[in-house]
Amino acid sequence: MSRRVVRQSKFRHVFGQAAKADQAYEDIRVSKVTWDSSFCAVNPKFLAIIVESGGGGAFMVLPLAKTGRVDKNYPLVTGHTAPVLDIDWCPHNDNVIASASDDTTIMVWQIPDYTPVRNITEAIITLEGHSKRVGILSWHPTARNVLLSAGGDNMIIIWNVGTGEVLLSLDDMHPDVIHSVCWNSNGSLLATTCKDKTLRIIDPRKGQVVAERFAAHEGMRPMRAVFTRQGHIFTTGFTRMSQRELGLWDPNNFEEPVALQEMDTSNGVLLPFYDPDSSIVYLCGKGDSSIRYFEITDEPPFVHYLNTFSSKEPQRGMGFMPKRGLDVSKCEIARFYKLHERKCEPIIMTVPRKSDLFQDDLYPDTPGPEPALEAEEWLSGQDAEPVLISLKDGYVPPKHRELRVTKRNILDVRPPSGPHRSQSASDAPVSQQHTLETLLEEIKALREQVQAQEQRITALENMLCELVDDTD
Repeated sequence: MSRRVVRQSKFRHVFGQAAKADQAYEDIRVSKVTWDSSFCAVNPKFLAIIVESGGGGAFMVLPLAKTGRVDKNYPLVTGHTAPVLDIDWCPHNDNVIASASDDTTIMVWQIPDYTPVRNITEAIITLEGHSKRVGILSWHPTARNVLLSAGGDNMIIIWNVGTGEVLLSLDDMHPDVIHSVCWNSNGSLLATTCKDKTLRIIDPRKGQVVAERFAAHEGMRPMRAVFTRQGHIFTTGFTRMSQRELGLWDPNNFEEPVALQEMDTSNGVLLPFYDPDSSIVYLCGKGDSSIRYFEITDEPPFVHYLNTFSSKEPQRGMGFMPKRGLDVSKCEIARFYKLHERKCEPIIMTVPRKSDLFQDDLYPDTPGPEPALEAEEWLSGQDAEPVLISLKDGYVPPKHRELRVTKRNILDVRPPSGPHRSQSASDAPVSQQHTLETLLEEIKALREQVQAQEQRITALENMLCELVDDTD
């Protein structure tokens, strides 16, 4: 790549600066690699890390306001009966996170603003529909409570978390294991990569593959794909000779790549983290000790190398902070959370500027926490771009919001009438009707009791949160 192209970029001075040791989270035992997940999820309020837990799956949620050594008895989020394979924060509620597990279930959790004294064991809702382990989760970028999951059964299921129902099930599009799934900016299309070496563009509401490219990267190792701001597809993969490779593709013409570059011969899968505001993609390889970043433009060679951040220790995983969680006063354009064996430390990318004023060119309006659509509107065919916010005065997280789940009453679905087992309809005694009525009354009484206890627990949690705020 010519130096002339690099000098034209406003990000030519981007550099990586490792945070000080006292700003890291220490003594965290990270789980063994069980899936191609980054094992770390971050939002402006919390950092979540999948950790080892005997007998089941667990992850740890740490408030970003506090750093340092983590107590060995720090409460975990537990509930899965097998290892947790992926976690993802809801983009529209900083207190809600979803987890996927080897036990074939997805759980959605409400995380309190205060630090709980015991493990969080009760999920808001458990989603069951996959027949094999679930390794990929991704929230819809603009529609409220819409969550995508992909599992080892080669299925993609899109859920309405607010009701616990399946909105869409894509079960006949991938003949082999799905390696990655990515929404486009308004959530109308999906880009998926699969073990069959095919890159697919899917319209989930129509249930159709609208474009596909076989062997976008000829190697057999896993491939990754993300949508860019221009509507192109950025991919990472391997060549036939096992060299790592990156590519840029136009979905309207998959015959030839817009750009294709060979990287190196390392074995680690390159995980792309794309920032649509700056159109910079950061490549973090598992087991690497560096982060390389490129700017994607409309001018040849289209993918411009910018710089490399290097450190001594390899990364086991990486988390990427949303733009609204960055410090604009320090011209911070990206922040990663790098997982070591027992530590998680932030890595900050900045663009040095002499002026202390707000840098409009670095911080265009960015997607905020408000959804643009409801789940029903998106399912009916509506599309909307993300609701943007300005970062000029800094980002202030909204107050704690609870996720409301409204399940259908299973008693509304009555069993079919008729003989049961060896009994005939005429043999059914009158006492069965009385027993059914008694059970319904007991269920109603129990439901009322549970609701009363939930209200009491919520009130006590709010009182505790206020006490903690007062002491701070």
